[in-house]
Amino acid sequence: MKRQITSILLPVIIGLSIIVMLGSCKRYLDKSPLTNIESTAPFKDFRNFQGWTEELYSALPLPSSNQNAGHNNWNWGEDEYWEPTETRVWANSIDQGNYPVWNSILYGSWIKPGGVPSSQNNWDKGNLWGLAWYSIRKANIGIANLDQLKDATDEQKKLLAGQLYFFRAWYHFMLMQYWGHIPYIDVALPTDQTPKLPQLSYQAAADKAAADFQKAADLLPVDWDETAVGAQTRGNNNFRANKIMAMAYLGKNLLYAGSPLMNREAAGSSTYNADYCKKAADVLGQTLKLIEETGRYKLADFSQYAQIFNTFNQNGKIPGLQEAIFMENLAGAGGRFRWNQVNDYRPPTINNSGIKAYPTANYVDYYGMANGMPITDPERADDASGYDPQYPWRNRDPRLYHDIMIDGEKTVNNAANVGNNQFRQYASLYTGGLYRTDNPNKAVFTGYMLSKYVSKLMNDWDGYKENNTMVLSLMRLSDVYLLYAEAASEGYNSPTGKAPGYSKTAVDAVNFVRDRPGLGVGHVAAKFLASQEGFRSEYRRERAVELAFEGHRFVDLRRWLLLTQQPYTLKKAIEFDRDTPNNDIYANPRNAKVKNFRERVLYQRQLGERHYWMPFITSDVNMYADFKQNPGW
Repeated sequence: MKRQITSILLPVIIGLSIIVMLGSCKRYLDKSPLTNIESTAPFKDFRNFQGWTEELYSALPLPSSNQNAGHNNWNWGEDEYWEPTETRVWANSIDQGNYPVWNSILYGSWIKPGGVPSSQNNWDKGNLWGLAWYSIRKANIGIANLDQLKDATDEQKKLLAGQLYFFRAWYHFMLMQYWGHIPYIDVALPTDQTPKLPQLSYQAAADKAAADFQKAADLLPVDWDETAVGAQTRGNNNFRANKIMAMAYLGKNLLYAGSPLMNREAAGSSTYNADYCKKAADVLGQTLKLIEETGRYKLADFSQYAQIFNTFNQNGKIPGLQEAIFMENLAGAGGRFRWNQVNDYRPPTINNSGIKAYPTANYVDYYGMANGMPITDPERADDASGYDPQYPWRNRDPRLYHDIMIDGEKTVNNAANVGNNQFRQYASLYTGGLYRTDNPNKAVFTGYMLSKYVSKLMNDWDGYKENNTMVLSLMRLSDVYLLYAEAASEGYNSPTGKAPGYSKTAVDAVNFVRDRPGLGVGHVAAKFLASQEGFRSEYRRERAVELAFEGHRFVDLRRWLLLTQQPYTLKKAIEFDRDTPNNDIYANPRNAKVKNFRERVLYQRQLGERHYWMPFITSDVNMYADFKQNPGW
C-alpha cells in the first residue's frame, strides 16, 4: 500500500501565487488573499470544497528539513550534541538558552515564522508558527462556509467538517506545546481590524481543542478506503485525517493539559492533574481498543523496525509501515534527507561535509539491558541488571544496536575506498581513535553515532548518493500505548491503573511495546511496580528509548518540569580503551571488552524557569495590551 497523500480533487482553485508570506500573528491578521475569493466559489460542491481543504495537508510542518533543505535539528533535549563551534544551528541556541532567535536562526528552528504552502517543494514547509496560523484561519473560513455546501452527500459533508475541525484543533495543539497560553481562534476574524483576543490558560485552550478533536472523531471514518469518497483513491488514503488520528490527538492533548508544566501554568500545582489524566486515559483506551479491534494500525515486527523511519534503496518508498499514524509533510521526501542532512550523521573520516551531530552518552544510557532492567550507573557493574562496564554493549536492549553505532562496527563495505585503512573502515570510537581525533572540529565528540535514520553501511564512500528516504512520524502506534501508560498510571495513581472499558493496565501497555514482535525486551521489573514513583521512572525511560531522536524529548522534559534539573541539563561523552584485539572487536563489537570506561561532561545547560516556554515575537506582543509576553522574556 502506498504511503502518501494523493489529492482526491483538482488542485486548489485559489490563486496561491498571489499569497504573501505570513510570518506572525500580525501578518496573519492582515487582509489575506483568502478573502479575495468569490464568497461561494470554493464551497459550491464537494469537489471544490475538498480542493480548498487539501491545502491544510500541504501546510503540515516539516521538522526534518528546513527552508535551506538541510542541517535541520528537531531533537532539543539532552539527546544530541551538535558540532559545538557551529552557531547557526537551533540546537546550539537551545543549549545557550537563546530562545528569542527561534524566528531568525538559519538551521533547524522548524517552529519559526514562515509563509503559506505555495508549492510542493519543501523549502516553505519548516515553519510551524506561520503555517499554523494560516491553517487555523483557513479551517475557520471552511467551517463558516459549511452551510454553503448544497451539492454533497451526507458522507461528503461529514468528511469535510471532520477534516476542518481536526486541523483547527491540531494546529492549535502544536502551537500550545511551545508557547503555552495562546488565543484559541475558532471564528473567521475580520481582516480590517486588530482583534483583542484573550490569551487562554493552557488548560482552557486544551478544552477548546478537545471539543474540536471530539467533533472530528465523531465525523471521520476509521479508514477512508471504506468510504464511497475514499474508494476513488483506495490505497492512497493512509494519512488523511481519520477517527483514530482525532481520538489519539484528543487523548494526547488531554494528557499534556494534565502534565506538571501545564497544570502549574493553569492551576498553580506542579503535579499531574488527575482529572485530565483520567480523561486522557479513557480516550486513549478507547483509541487502542478500536485499533486492536480493527487492525487499522499495528506495531511493526522488529525485523522491519528500520522501515518505520527510513527506507534505503527502495525507489523512494515512504517509510512508516502500518505503525505510522500521522507523519510530517511528505514534500520532496525522496531527496530532502539524502543529499545533505544524511552527512550530518556520518563521521568526518568518511565524509567531511555536513554539520556533525552525535547522540549523547547519557542518552544512550537510557537503552538498558535486554532483560528490561535500567543501567543505574554506567561506570559500575550491577549484578541486578547484569551490566558490566568492561563489556558496556553486551546484552543490551536490541533497540540500541539498531539506533546507535558503537565502537568497532563496520561503516564501509569496500576497504579500498578508504585506502585499506581498518580504522576508517570500522568505527574507531575509543579514546584516541581516528573517528575521535581526525578532525577536531567535527570529531565524534560523544563516542557514539546515530544510525536510526541512516543505514550503517550507507556510511560508505559517496553513500549519500544512494536512495535514502527518511520521514518522521509525528505520531505512531507505540507512542499511543506509552501515552496511555502515562495517563492511566498518573490518573489512577498506580502502575496497574486502567481506563474503564479497556483491558490493558498502564504497565501492560509498556510491556506490550517491549513485546513488539521480534524485539523481546524484558518486562518492567517487579520492584518498579511497588509505587507510582518507581513506575514513572520506567515509563519515562521507555518513552526515551522507543521514541528516541524522533522530536519528543524536548517537549517531554518540559511538560515533566525536568528541563532545568540535573542530570537532564548534561550532555556527556564516553571515554575508554580497547582491551580486545581489533579483529575480534570487528567480528563481534557488541561483546568487545574495554577498560577505563568512563563518562565526562561535554556541556551543561544553564537554563531557568523562563526556558519552559518559547517567547512570542515582540511585534505580536505589541499588537494590543492583552497580548502578554511569556514570563521572563
